Amino acid sequence: MRRPVLVPVVLLVMALVIAACETAQVTPAPGDTPLAPVDTPAPIGDTPAPVGDTPAPVGDTPAPVGDTPEPVGPAPGGSILAEVQSRGRLICGVNGGQPGFSFLEEGTGEWSGFDVDYCRAVAAAVLGDANAVDFRPLSTDDRGPALQTREIDVLIRNTTWTVTRDAQWGLFGPTTFYDGQGMMVRAEVGATSLGELGGATICMQSGTTTELNLADAMRVAGHEGNYTPQIFDNIDETYNTYETGACDAVTSDRSQLTARRTLMANPDDHVLLDVVMSKEPLGPAVPFGDERWFNVVKWTVLVTIEAEEYGVTQANVTEMRDTSEDPVVQRLLGADPEQQQGTLLGLSNDWVVDVISAVGNYGEMFERHIGPNSALGLDRGLNRLWTDGGLIYAAPYR
Repeated sequence: MRRPVLVPVVLLVMALVIAACETAQVTPAPGDTPLAPVDTPAPIGDTPAPVGDTPAPVGDTPAPVGDTPEPVGPAPGGSILAEVQSRGRLICGVNGGQPGFSFLEEGTGEWSGFDVDYCRAVAAAVLGDANAVDFRPLSTDDRGPALQTREIDVLIRNTTWTVTRDAQWGLFGPTTFYDGQGMMVRAEVGATSLGELGGATICMQSGTTTELNLADAMRVAGHEGNYTPQIFDNIDETYNTYETGACDAVTSDRSQLTARRTLMANPDDHVLLDVVMSKEPLGPAVPFGDERWFNVVKWTVLVTIEAEEYGVTQANVTEMRDTSEDPVVQRLLGADPEQQQGTLLGLSNDWVVDVISAVGNYGEMFERHIGPNSALGLDRGLNRLWTDGGLIYAAPYR
């Protein structure tokens, strides 16, 4: 009598087992992502882009908008090089009041000097015209802001390369002149060393490294606080004040002291002491954010040095391009068609020929403006080539 009751129970158990098996077939295993329902909308917002072998989109896909980070450095076509070439003129920041380095001749209105020639060298490199330069005279206080605000394309103005300026002003190129801070005194003072300048009044310019260097040197000489600095923001005012006798001495880079002494009414009344208070590496600087432009300015300096090392001069550069069998010279002057260093810089492959034809090599510029046979009469000293015991050295153009 109980046998018919068992049948429904068995059937119920079998149904439950079948249902459990069907559920197991569609339930995802642990770790597996369940499939989204067909009608579920795609997620929006900050969902990360798919990775793996998903092909990149092609065609006219619009660029992303919003807070996309800016690319590092200027975009192609928006660089300083492109801007200068579009403008057709180079804006070069200079001193303007330092004979031998950058000086505007009052009678002719012509610019001349070692730094001026390097401005012209850059113009020759990027424009093929060494005269396509607008010279921008800058005071010591104006140099940094002119770079930071892009008032100028390049600064070539007896400016010392320091860590502070490197971090705040711009990118400094190769040193073109190794200098040091000196001291010029009125002959009537009778001093021959810093130790004899206790109580002296000393003229100097603001915005330079000279004030701190002088403080250090006078402390070593035993005159800490025992001198009176007179600080001016204009180079002419500095030296005019000194020359009138309001200061016993004036301090700056030795090259500047030598240059300004030539402008004084009686140069023999002023003595340059045999003292060097600091290291003052001088060279060009460019604004931050454009490594390509930095490379152009940097290599403009370096090729003038390499040219001197290999005997390439303003007079023979074209002949050496056409006849030299030296592979280094061929590469430097763009005569080897398989070498394209110039185009890598965004310039013509024979751009160095334009530079050397315009201003000559490093040694020629030095001798012409500041060397022993010039009005300044400076010995090359540390500014000799490395092959002659100096510090002037070019990275290889290859």
